[in-house]
Amino acid sequence: MRSFFASVVLCLTCALTALPASAAENEELPWRHGAALIGALKYPEGFKHFDYVNPEAPKGGTARLAGTGTFDTLNVVAQKGTLPLGIGYIYDQLMADSLDESSAQYGLIAEALQYPDDYSWVKYRLNPAARWHDGTPITAEDVVWSFEQWTTHSPQRKYYYRNVVSAEATGEREVKFTFDQSGNRELPKILGQLFVMPKHWWTGTNADGKPRDISAGTLEPPLGSGPYRIGTVVPGRSISYERVDDYWAKDLNVNLGKYNFDEIRYEFYRDETVEVEAFKADQFDWRIEPTAKNWMTAYDVPPVQRGDIVKEEFDQPSRGRGLMLGFIANTRRDKLSDPRVRRALNYAFNFEETNRTIFFDLYDRIDSYFFGTELASSGLPEGRELEILNEVRDQVPPEVFAEPFTNPVAEDPRQERNNLRKALELFKQAGYVQKGRQLVNAETGEPFTLEFLLNGSRFERIGLRYQDTLKKIGIELTLRPVDSSQYVNRVRSRDFDLIYTGWAQSLSPGNEQRTFWGSSAADVEASQNYAGVKDPAIDHLIDRIILATDRDELIAATRALDRVLLWHHFVVPGWTSLDTRVAHWNRFSHPEQLPEYAIGFPEVWWYDEAKAAKVGAPN
Repeated sequence: MRSFFASVVLCLTCALTALPASAAENEELPWRHGAALIGALKYPEGFKHFDYVNPEAPKGGTARLAGTGTFDTLNVVAQKGTLPLGIGYIYDQLMADSLDESSAQYGLIAEALQYPDDYSWVKYRLNPAARWHDGTPITAEDVVWSFEQWTTHSPQRKYYYRNVVSAEATGEREVKFTFDQSGNRELPKILGQLFVMPKHWWTGTNADGKPRDISAGTLEPPLGSGPYRIGTVVPGRSISYERVDDYWAKDLNVNLGKYNFDEIRYEFYRDETVEVEAFKADQFDWRIEPTAKNWMTAYDVPPVQRGDIVKEEFDQPSRGRGLMLGFIANTRRDKLSDPRVRRALNYAFNFEETNRTIFFDLYDRIDSYFFGTELASSGLPEGRELEILNEVRDQVPPEVFAEPFTNPVAEDPRQERNNLRKALELFKQAGYVQKGRQLVNAETGEPFTLEFLLNGSRFERIGLRYQDTLKKIGIELTLRPVDSSQYVNRVRSRDFDLIYTGWAQSLSPGNEQRTFWGSSAADVEASQNYAGVKDPAIDHLIDRIILATDRDELIAATRALDRVLLWHHFVVPGWTSLDTRVAHWNRFSHPEQLPEYAIGFPEVWWYDEAKAAKVGAPN
């Protein structure tokens, strides 16, 4: 289960048939203050605040952050344009996520929820205090209307909410969602992540008297209900969010000690080199450093030596996240539809040399779609995992049962040559031969070429190394850096051979797996099924995850899925570090105990006047 604009929705026009009404619907069911996907909630009803906050944290100051790229819309619903970072701060969800539980939610707009044992529906009871920033109450009608808008205008969310067959107001402050299946325990939590939109604002008119259109992009600051409202906007360059002093939920237990900055501001940079220099020049305060070379060489500057800039490494994000990053092959392209070709591309990638010469040996090679967690497969399948895999034995690669997945290793030139020979043998099996210095289709004579689509220039150095290696076996790899808007549009329309991106997982995977590799998501625009996976065995394993009845079954089914995905070679696995590297100006403090699964910045940090005075005023 994932949050924050995770792909979700209802298909009111889909040919879905609701199950018969559950007998439990006619019984008196308890209203719950929260819900956990599997297991018990950590926090009891009436808890005062989350353990990872300082309820006495001072309010004030500004947190200045940065984004790479640009933005051209403030409408989160319409799938047009590029949104700015931080836009989620202006909206509330029905339920608030806990950052120290793997998958748990507590009341926010909805003060309580109710569902039967078979999970065939869920009701939310709205908090009577819930208000929009203009003082108008948040209503059941707002919730239903929001759901309809999301599912109408966002294909990704329409797909994610496809198991919802109706959304209706069942009382002045009650909303009911009915599902087309039972046993899917994640559906109530997915609906809890719904961002509620103000119907009265979106169906009204703007300052020019023109009707607003929620299906279109806009730079008019929208009305929200969250802890911040939009302040100053410089289209494409910067946006600020101002803390709402009379925010209706500021004293709720899920919000105490949070949202302490008076202002959160984002500056956007199109060039990463310029962005790093701007950070060192005190143009913004906080930078997650994704580039190993920068971490090792770019911060040897006086502010770091004086302690004005602090370099820290946090392991919290990796505790609650499985991760797959890599070169994703678009299997919709005929030349990439053969798994032998995709496996060959892995043999042609020399990670060890890249790690040594470019990454300062700071990274580990990824070998699982749930890397770094107990959900990752290892060794050969056994026990419950093997039982699940036996259900699809005839539909998956035989290596799943016979050989643990490992990436090729090239510690020296001899190993690299062996790997390239194996790559050429796989290409030969797939119908390609070397002709002169080119690898060509044996039947058509067409050269095998690839285009690597890049979002900006960050991965050009890696791409050039990969280009040199592929050239040794006759493959021309073209690097195609484009700006953020072009990149987003081309990925959405599946106009690429290779991209480097990936998927972040939770410790409780569920319905989002359908959007990652479900067959029905392969042709959905803007879904995260980048590779175009269409496989009935994978669909079956996803269903086993979604309908798992206990933690052991969930782990076994996830490991089974992981193993099958790996042996299909949809990705040339990339690299990661289990530590998140952060450089920040020393103007902030945080609770002694950070959340178990997140750094919590800027949500639970605060502006420290004493530290800021020592560092000096921002430039």
